[in-house]
Amino acid sequence: MSDLHSIDYTVTFGDCDPAGIVFYPNIYGWFDRCFHDWLARFGGHAALCRQVGAVGAGLMESDARFRRPMRPNDRITVHMTGAEWGQRTLRLTYTVMNGDTLAATGTELRGLFKPTETGITAGEMAELRALLD
Repeated sequence: MSDLHSIDYTVTFGDCDPAGIVFYPNIYGWFDRCFHDWLARFGGHAALCRQVGAVGAGLMESDARFRRPMRPNDRITVHMTGAEWGQRTLRLTYTVMNGDTLAATGTELRGLFKPTETGITAGEMAELRALLD
């Protein structure tokens, strides 16, 4: 598995539902945290958006597959393993490992939102890609 970026995390009691397994929205939060931690290497989300005239690199689509339960005190690693650049989108792929066990997988489709006279729209990704490649 070739990482673009990864983060380590210890699952806490507060991450879990009454059954004692990770409450699924937390996995989406860990994907987002990994993405923003990756951007921090390049100055962070806000600084990058200012450089390219955007208001945010936001979600357009997200999905996850939950392979194995995660419980309190599990030490997990969230890997961002792929980036597929489109003209107006960036698709990121994630895997969550609990030791040697695959716990979850997922993807995010992000747009680079830029202001227009009528609101915001997904702008071109070329400038952002140049800053991150």
